[in-house]
Amino acid sequence: MTGEKLQLTLHATGLKNIAGLGKGTSDPYAIVTLLASGPGEKPRILGKTEVIKNSLSPKWTTSFLFDYSFGKETHINVSVVDEIRKQSDKTMGSAVFEIGDILGSRGSTKAKKLKRSGILYARISKAPPRSAGKLALRLRGIKLKNVDGLFSKSDPFFEIRRTHDGGAGGGSWSPVYRGKHMNNNLNPKWEPASIDVNVLCDGDLNKRIQVAVYDHEKKGKHNPMGAFDTTVNELVKSVGGKFELKKGSKTYGTIAVDECKIIGAETSSVMQPPSASAVATATAPAAASYQPSIMPVPVPVAGFGNMNLGGQPLPVPVPPPKKPTFVDYVSGNCDLNMCVAIDFTGSNGDPRRPGTLHHFSPHGQMNGYEKAISAVGGIVAKYDSDQQFPVYGFGAKYDGVVRHCFQVGNSREVHGVAGILDAYKGVFKTPLIMSGPTVFTEVIQLAATQAKQRYQINPLSYSILLLLTDGAVTDVEATRQVLASVADAPLSIVIVGIGNADFSAMQFLDDFETRSGVNRDIVQFVQFSAHEHNKSSLTRATLDEIPDQLVQFFHSRGIMPQADSNFSASKIVIDDYNEEADIDLSMDYGSDGEIALNGDVGCYIDNSYEAGIGKLHVMPPPTAPSGSAPVMAASVPAQPFTFQVQVPPNVTSGQQIQIAHPQTGQPLIVAVPAGVPPGGIFTVSRKM
Repeated sequence: MTGEKLQLTLHATGLKNIAGLGKGTSDPYAIVTLLASGPGEKPRILGKTEVIKNSLSPKWTTSFLFDYSFGKETHINVSVVDEIRKQSDKTMGSAVFEIGDILGSRGSTKAKKLKRSGILYARISKAPPRSAGKLALRLRGIKLKNVDGLFSKSDPFFEIRRTHDGGAGGGSWSPVYRGKHMNNNLNPKWEPASIDVNVLCDGDLNKRIQVAVYDHEKKGKHNPMGAFDTTVNELVKSVGGKFELKKGSKTYGTIAVDECKIIGAETSSVMQPPSASAVATATAPAAASYQPSIMPVPVPVAGFGNMNLGGQPLPVPVPPPKKPTFVDYVSGNCDLNMCVAIDFTGSNGDPRRPGTLHHFSPHGQMNGYEKAISAVGGIVAKYDSDQQFPVYGFGAKYDGVVRHCFQVGNSREVHGVAGILDAYKGVFKTPLIMSGPTVFTEVIQLAATQAKQRYQINPLSYSILLLLTDGAVTDVEATRQVLASVADAPLSIVIVGIGNADFSAMQFLDDFETRSGVNRDIVQFVQFSAHEHNKSSLTRATLDEIPDQLVQFFHSRGIMPQADSNFSASKIVIDDYNEEADIDLSMDYGSDGEIALNGDVGCYIDNSYEAGIGKLHVMPPPTAPSGSAPVMAASVPAQPFTFQVQVPPNVTSGQQIQIAHPQTGQPLIVAVPAGVPPGGIFTVSRKM
């Protein structure tokens, strides 16, 4: 998959005023820091927003760009800061977000409570691929209505706002430009504005935008003076013309357009809305007539011999001229669904014996199956709206009969990745006998059937089967035929090989459709041992092909992304403050306005397999080592080098462990302090 560019916008509500008694209201701005994903990397400040004066519910117009890849987690720290005076700014709260979490949330928006008070909102949208130029705009007001009382005049300024509702208007508006106010003037001639067209309307000149006028108040509670909706095209065509400023049904004056033109646009970047025929949705495929009868373990799924996979291939209308991307689909009402299939054949070994593939360590270390489920499932689950996942097993005997597809867990679906892991562990408490041979065909058929059933209900539904196995499939040809028969389903299959068996036949299945070119390639095989010590590497390898497979499926059928017409700000889920993750970063505020992290190393995300399911651990930054130059202030005195150590799961307080010095790599022996439990963190200090 080719990476995509995303842009982040921020706003906050209900912040705590920390300006101090008699000093008015805080002036917040936000700093965005890209966190490192391990101790060998460094965090990087991406930038800061503008300062919003006297406001505890700021809507910043500054946006930030990110590189996005489906299989890679990207964490950012957003610090909200009160501008007091240079080098004395105070933090009002911080929150950590993961870009995939935001993108997979409804409305591509995530919200978090801050420690002191308030809620921080982060929204992700696709960054347009080319420059659509700058909108040069000059507006003036004519006979604006005074809203400032009898003895003074309004101080008007205007905002230009965009919508994130697909362009129809009427949704939530976000400011992208805010002009300077004109004191005591009901006929203001505002300064010329220069606005990035991509930021304003994604390069779509017919997308609805809004011009809103406010009476500026020093306390930050600006009074509305009216607004009007328009488009960039309408503004350009209205030079010399006027718009009525409306507040409800009443007119509050007139806005004249003295100048409006686009400068520096690449001609191929200006997007016009597609025709109705281009966005017509294909007829949903026929659902399979087979309805699997899934009962709690140990009852197997039966009836595969008579399964109908949907009859004729899905219709393939002529695709629309402009091809959407993966981000367009996942932010355009596409629902990803995941199911998991686990190999319980005898070749996995006796799970009661340490070292075998299904053995569960009493000290908390994960086996290969658990690691693959937590890593791959943890990313895919971000994009699943209901967090309900079917889990199946194959290759085990129940009542003396080998079952090639049976339910794992006590219900048809389990909740969250933690639920998958619980169901997996719980299957060994049933009368299961690990057996063989290794047969995938039935779980693949079931996954395809369910994918088509979901698709019939929602044509923007797509499924991913995560299939975990310790060995090569017994009948390669039969498996190949089944894969060919389900290639028209809205389905991708990720096969992860656990252990050190010969997986050459599995690679053949991965490569077959690519070589033949007959059917859509839906299989990706990855050998877990190549990524056993690198969670990020595993997720990139397993999920790299899925975005292209998803886009190819929908685009070839003329199915386009759709706006979520039922979305509103009230439906945004607000996460609680996370004491472990949402820490305030230590920063230096330079006299020239520059901001830098206070220290060489900074914070990093604990991205190990054992870090926890659905949990985020941010390791605090160590103090700068003695003799090293501080980032901003040369006057910082040299200090001993300190760093954090996390206690391994099977180690208790008082025991000694060997670690590597994070700077020199030199081995060190340290004792775990009293009271620090397995998994806990303690500080080590060493002089250089």
